[in-house]
Amino acid sequence: MQFELTKEYLDELRLAIKSNEEGTLLDLITDLHSADIGEILDELEIEEAKVLYKFLDASRASEVLTHMEERTREDFLESLSAKEIAERFIDNLDSDDAADLLIELPQPLKEAVNSLIEDKQQAQDIVDLLHFEEGTAGALMAKELIAVQANWTVSTAVKEMRKQAEMINHVYTVYVIDDSEVLIGRLPIKKLLLTPLKSKIGDIYDSHIESVHVDTDQEEVATIMEKYDLVALPVVDELGRLLGRITIDDVVDVIKEEAEKDYALASGISSTVESTDSVVTLTRARLPWLLIGLVGGILGARVIEMYEGDLQLYPEMAFFIPLIAAMGGNAGVQSSAIIVQGLANNSLGFTGMFAKLSKEFLVGLLNGFVCSSLILIYNIFFNDSWGLSLTVSAALFTVIIVATLFGTFVPLVLDKYDIDPALATGPFITTVNDVLGLFIYFLIGHLFYI
Repeated sequence: MQFELTKEYLDELRLAIKSNEEGTLLDLITDLHSADIGEILDELEIEEAKVLYKFLDASRASEVLTHMEERTREDFLESLSAKEIAERFIDNLDSDDAADLLIELPQPLKEAVNSLIEDKQQAQDIVDLLHFEEGTAGALMAKELIAVQANWTVSTAVKEMRKQAEMINHVYTVYVIDDSEVLIGRLPIKKLLLTPLKSKIGDIYDSHIESVHVDTDQEEVATIMEKYDLVALPVVDELGRLLGRITIDDVVDVIKEEAEKDYALASGISSTVESTDSVVTLTRARLPWLLIGLVGGILGARVIEMYEGDLQLYPEMAFFIPLIAAMGGNAGVQSSAIIVQGLANNSLGFTGMFAKLSKEFLVGLLNGFVCSSLILIYNIFFNDSWGLSLTVSAALFTVIIVATLFGTFVPLVLDKYDIDPALATGPFITTVNDVLGLFIYFLIGHLFYI
């Protein structure tokens, strides 16, 4: 049964922590998954979390740490000594998780922790990972893996695999390398089990294997693993030498991060923030796009001001300003969302920009026809002015087409110049289409109604 964190449970846990009741604490957390304990620690005060942690064995404590929210984890680690962090956590983590943890620490504490790591090979692996640029395959990978050489016999390979497996929690794939450590394939476990011990690995390995360069962007890594249904992906350098592996749990984190970032951009937030962040942080993330919206509103007001005289003579035109602005913004966001989604999952195919614009033009044409026809019918029944009815209908038809094309064009251009196209699905598109919609409305009104 899935664990559900409740206020009653937290109150009972806090009481046990305050009373230092080891038996009660162990009863409350023993059967829980590490992720559930991580969720609990996110809700506790730092001092309460430290008390709870001392009842966890080192292996489980380090695993729980990886499931905590980043901000909570940072605060918790900074309350500990370098020796505690090194012995209690780092020594029990894979190199990629350990490197991620160290990145979050202040530089002096980071250096102190690294100097206290008992396993010098692990310390070197962590240092190597810290040198890779964030957001790349190198920063995402773990150095722990199982690799065998093609010239080994099955018997030798099994012995070496047993040694290597001692340092790995989960074995997904056995990689095959040559004498220069160049990745040449993978070894299916089934073949290993069914092949005589004296056989050569070079005779049974599978040469078909997907890999990524160490500098490959993490989004591309996620795309490759999703496309080929991989649970692990090897990472190689310029010479094809095997450096590490990326596992599915790390890729899930990447997908989550990218989705949160795109959602934030589409919502008009300049960076990923949480409700628990400070007022200043939340304001800093939201304000830029609000200011852009403010500028757009001013431009819209200027457009209305240009036709102030016409509005004084024909005030009934003002009734349809919200309709025109809203429909333009909605149509633009719809088309941009489709394009951004297609860019994200590589489903747009090989058609060029003109073909995509042509298709969206037809979509806008059809949507514009339906919506403009409905508003025309409405005005026929509720408005005596045929001129105004036709003006609103024609303006709405034009605005929907223009907004649809604009919503398609912008994300394609942003993607071409390596700018996150998710920018196009939020306030930017809405603001621009509001201004364009108002301009088109008053222009058509001025030409055909006024």
